[in-house]
Amino acid sequence: MQSFELNKTDIQRIRQALEEDENVLKALLEEYHASEIAILFESLPEESRERIINILPAEIASEVISEMDAETHPEKLLEKLHPERRSEIFEELDYDDATDIISQLPEERQNEILQDLDAEDASHIRTLLNYEEDTAGGLMNTQVIKVDSSLTKKEAIEEIIRQSEEMEEFYTIYVVDGSDHLKGIVSLKDIIKSKNTVHIRELVNDDFVYVKANTDQEEVAKLLSQYNLTNIPVVDDTMHLLGRVTFDDVMDVLEEENTEDILKISGVSEDEELSGNWKEAVRSRLPWLVINLGTAFLASSVIRYFEPTISRLVILSGYMTMIAGMGGNAATQALAVTVRRISLNDLTDNQAYRTVLKEVTVGLINGAANGLIVFIFALIYDSNLKLGLVIFLAMTGNLVIAGITGASIPLLLKRVGIDPAIASSIIITTFTDVFGFLLLLGLASRLLL
Repeated sequence: MQSFELNKTDIQRIRQALEEDENVLKALLEEYHASEIAILFESLPEESRERIINILPAEIASEVISEMDAETHPEKLLEKLHPERRSEIFEELDYDDATDIISQLPEERQNEILQDLDAEDASHIRTLLNYEEDTAGGLMNTQVIKVDSSLTKKEAIEEIIRQSEEMEEFYTIYVVDGSDHLKGIVSLKDIIKSKNTVHIRELVNDDFVYVKANTDQEEVAKLLSQYNLTNIPVVDDTMHLLGRVTFDDVMDVLEEENTEDILKISGVSEDEELSGNWKEAVRSRLPWLVINLGTAFLASSVIRYFEPTISRLVILSGYMTMIAGMGGNAATQALAVTVRRISLNDLTDNQAYRTVLKEVTVGLINGAANGLIVFIFALIYDSNLKLGLVIFLAMTGNLVIAGITGASIPLLLKRVGIDPAIASSIIITTFTDVFGFLLLLGLASRLLL
């Protein structure tokens, strides 16, 4: 089965079916998976989405809603539905998905919707709404398979069957005591293979990974990846079992975090939606561009200071942009690698030192290699050995500075509690521009005049 890619044919078919009666539309929708319908929704107006959701079976409609991108605002779609229809869909949603959606609505609307739901469902969602969105508590699903450690194999299997009726899938069975404190995990395979007289306490694995409800979502993702887990239990400070975070929730987190880091490195606010309009884009990007403009004045002041040198050696103006541009590119490469390393692991002092040292070495070698190329170019086309030497030294020096700043600045920002992806790019661009011009014009003033 190939991944679904949206094309004009699909959109045209859906739009034509929307103009027909319900039977035609229903027949066409049956050809698509719920996740594919969610993708199609991105190209359909709100009234068309509402009509489709209303004719889909509640089970399929809930899958479509849960698969919708946050930027297509599934909460607004649900808000417009009739209360009875909305409740049908909410009851089919996993509690974590339902919470994610309803949390985007004003508190007043949240309470109105929760009042229409089954008391148990509403209670679970209210509990999850109390946790921060970017924590394990905000990610978790309170539906788990758990058995008491005192149960026998036969009793445990009966309990697992009973609990599993309310769940689509489960990966791990959690073992608790009489007060719901998590004691460990046990696999269904171990239970099935054991003798009927065996108690669960004899099968439990008490060496397991867990997280607290306030654990940051990135840390949860790291643990799942590091230990190759399909899910991880969430507990409170007294080891009371609260829920579980599954790998599919973490996949969404990783995508969200990667997108956020890419936008930050590019000087774009994380609040800007990828599908937002031009007003939102301007509001998000203009402040960063203004800050960047301020730092550009520093580079401009260096050029102004060496104006007499430039007026006497006009040929330098062509090499200035080359050296500054190469420095900026090299610094961005070092920045990207360092920010990625930081996002994957908290670096020790020794690892941080080795990271900076590596980038300095890379900058020195790349700078010398590129400087040599420009040196040969200046020697052949400008017939000036000293000019070539100045450019070689400036290029090498600026790429070393690029390596130092690209690696050390994000590490320093991380150390003082600032997200390294936010301000790093603006700072390193300033460094490479200012020092690139200083090296080139300063050396030219000394050696060529």
